[in-house]
Amino acid sequence: MYIENKFKEEKPCSMTIAGLDPSAGAGLLADLKTFQAHDIYATCVCSTLTAQNPFEVKNVEKVDPSFIADEIDMIMDAYPIKYIKTGVLYANDIIKIVNKKVVEYDLSVIVDPVMISESGCDLSGDNFADNLKENLLKNAYLTTPNIHEAEKLTNMKIQTEDDMINSALKLNKYCNCVITGGHLYGNDILCVDGEITKIKGNMIKSDNTHGTGCNYSAAITSNLIHEKSLKQSCHNANKYIQKAIMNGFYNTPYQF
Repeated sequence: MYIENKFKEEKPCSMTIAGLDPSAGAGLLADLKTFQAHDIYATCVCSTLTAQNPFEVKNVEKVDPSFIADEIDMIMDAYPIKYIKTGVLYANDIIKIVNKKVVEYDLSVIVDPVMISESGCDLSGDNFADNLKENLLKNAYLTTPNIHEAEKLTNMKIQTEDDMINSALKLNKYCNCVITGGHLYGNDILCVDGEITKIKGNMIKSDNTHGTGCNYSAAITSNLIHEKSLKQSCHNANKYIQKAIMNGFYNTPYQF
């Protein structure tokens, strides 16, 4: 049953389905901060528990998929949500339950296909990339891989921007795609219906990069909620991330 909104003014709402990073630089806590910065009421579904800080991941525990389903149902019963984003899903059974709920509630999902942490820890199981493509990506509105994630999803080596374009075109067979260029030249490559757009970025010398992918996809989602076009949302998110890297919390290295 949908619960009537009791707020005096209806505020745009979002949902993130992601892992808990207790250092708060990445994962669902980072998503919540970005949503709040964009004046959006943020809800969250925890998919994975991690014991980590910006330097390393010590332990990972997945949340039971049936509990994840309950989390999603309770949020959808209370909030008028259209756009959501995903982060760490970790296991194939989690991908499947999230995909089921995306279809059930007719949600527009922005998929950040997190597979490896900034510190180098594997955050996905066996055949994760194939299962993501076969299930969630085919129902997604957008996916936002970095270069390493795009390589895993396409089985292509990416060394140049032309490689990024070819990889984006391949991923566009599943859904819209923007490949981030922070590990190459700084430019993002957006592919929508076979049309390529280069979103110019700058390479910034900084250790303040923990959680950039999470915040970037959350920023895109925020712009879409505010009814910006997909292209404009990606441009705005690119600028947001550049400013955040330059002005972020530096007391802990790698903390975005």
